[in-house]
Amino acid sequence: MRAAHTVVFDLDGTISEPAVGIGRSINYALERFGFAPIAEADVSRHIGPPLDASFRLITGSSSERLVGDLVAAFRERYGAVGYAENVLYDGVPEALALLVENGVRLGLCTSKRVDFAERILSMFGLRSLFEFVSGGDIGVRKQDQLAALCANGSVPARAFMVGDRAIDIIAARANELRSVAVLWGHGSEQELREARPMLTLRRPQELERLIARRPLG
Repeated sequence: MRAAHTVVFDLDGTISEPAVGIGRSINYALERFGFAPIAEADVSRHIGPPLDASFRLITGSSSERLVGDLVAAFRERYGAVGYAENVLYDGVPEALALLVENGVRLGLCTSKRVDFAERILSMFGLRSLFEFVSGGDIGVRKQDQLAALCANGSVPARAFMVGDRAIDIIAARANELRSVAVLWGHGSEQELREARPMLTLRRPQELERLIARRPLG
C-alpha cells in the first residue's frame, strides 16, 4: 500500500477531545425539554455519530420537530461555550505540521457543523494546515460528505480518511478511500477492528507513517 498525498481527518476524538463540551451541551438541551441528563460515562458513545441520531437514541423519540429543537438547543450552548471546552490530544499538532511539511494535503470531514469545526481549528491555531473543511448537518451521513468531496475534486482517489469511530472507516470504504483508525479517541479497539480499517494507529506520533516515504505495512 503506497502512501497518499491527501489525508482527510475527522475532528472529534481524532484531533481534539470534545467530551466535556459535548456532554454539557447535550444535557443542556435534554434538561430544557424535560429529559433526564445522561451520565458522564455515557457521553463517549455520542461522540462521532450525527447529533440528531444521538438525540433520537437518548430520548427514544421519532419526532422530527423535537429532535430539531434538541439539536438547536445543543448548538445554542455549544456555540457559546461548548466548542471552547475542547482539548487537543498530545502530539496531534506536531504530527499534523510534520505531514504538511512533507507535502501532504490535509482536509477535514466532520459530522459537526462547519462553522463550529472552523472555530475549533482556529482556536488551536490549526486552520491554516487544512486546505478544506467539510461539516455535517441533520440527516447528512459522513459517507455522503466524503462522496461530495470526491465528486468536486477535493479528495482524490486513494486518499486516506483518518478517524476514531467505525462510521469514519465505513465512510472511507464506501468511497474507495484508504481508511486509518486511531485508538486515542472514542471508538473502542473492537469497534474499529470490526470496521476493518486498512491501518490502525495507537499514538498521534504514528501519523508520520502517512508520509509517502514511510512504510505502511
